[in-house]
Amino acid sequence: MASSQTLQSSLKLNSGNQLPILGFGVWDSPSNLTTKSCLEALKVGYRHIDTAQVYGNEAEVGEAVRQSGLKRDDVWITSKIYSAAADVPSTYQKCLESVTKIDGDKGYLDLFLIHNAAVGAEPRKKMWQAMEQLYGEGKLKSIGVSNFGVGHLEDLKSYAKVWPPSVNQLELHPWNQQREVVDYCKKNGIAVEAYCPLVRNKKANDPTLNEVAKKHNKTTAQVLVRYCIEKDWSPLPKSDNPGRIAQNADVFSFQLDKSDMEKLDAQPQEPALVLAVDNESKA
Repeated sequence: MASSQTLQSSLKLNSGNQLPILGFGVWDSPSNLTTKSCLEALKVGYRHIDTAQVYGNEAEVGEAVRQSGLKRDDVWITSKIYSAAADVPSTYQKCLESVTKIDGDKGYLDLFLIHNAAVGAEPRKKMWQAMEQLYGEGKLKSIGVSNFGVGHLEDLKSYAKVWPPSVNQLELHPWNQQREVVDYCKKNGIAVEAYCPLVRNKKANDPTLNEVAKKHNKTTAQVLVRYCIEKDWSPLPKSDNPGRIAQNADVFSFQLDKSDMEKLDAQPQEPALVLAVDNESKA
């Protein structure tokens, strides 16, 4: 159990960098709200923001960090590339666009991910090789993947110069635990991030979840975020509501005990609730 975690706690990546354990997701956050919501999250104490090229709000995330008054080095920023360009050099430029859009010409990103393995083997290879180049140049401090299964990770291993990836970001919650790939990541030193940890509120009336929440006098959302923390996953809850942004971060004053975790672990496993293209940082 993650007994001594705080909002300042982090997971050490195989790149040597420290990933703040609680992230703030901005999937589907309208561009006119993204900066405001990120500023609210940073005010509450989040120091980890997760965006992507396909979200269309990378620039707004960067603007929030600049407006926050915090040092750039104190805020972890992740983005992702969904599709490769024609070749590695043009894919490199596509990745670099995220860096400059968020942090300027002389900036960097803390983590950059291949958004989805489903795009195919050749596009994955182009993206990874472009990311490796940016990693070598220091424009990306860590590189990783999202929605990769064991087979995808093994394929990556066949050509990657940087392996294992620092992170694999997956849809994870009690109803979708993806045990095989999570175990593989643990054995190979790959940190696990959990998107959709709140199951898009589709389990708010689940009896077991409510039983655990009532026991700890917490909301069901807080229990779901805490569940990820107990698993040593980095959860990425998303909200544009200031009250819920704060509430989702208030998960370090209680622990789930062994019986709580066993009950949640025993939930029936269901198909992913979101399409792969619409993933990271969903609530």
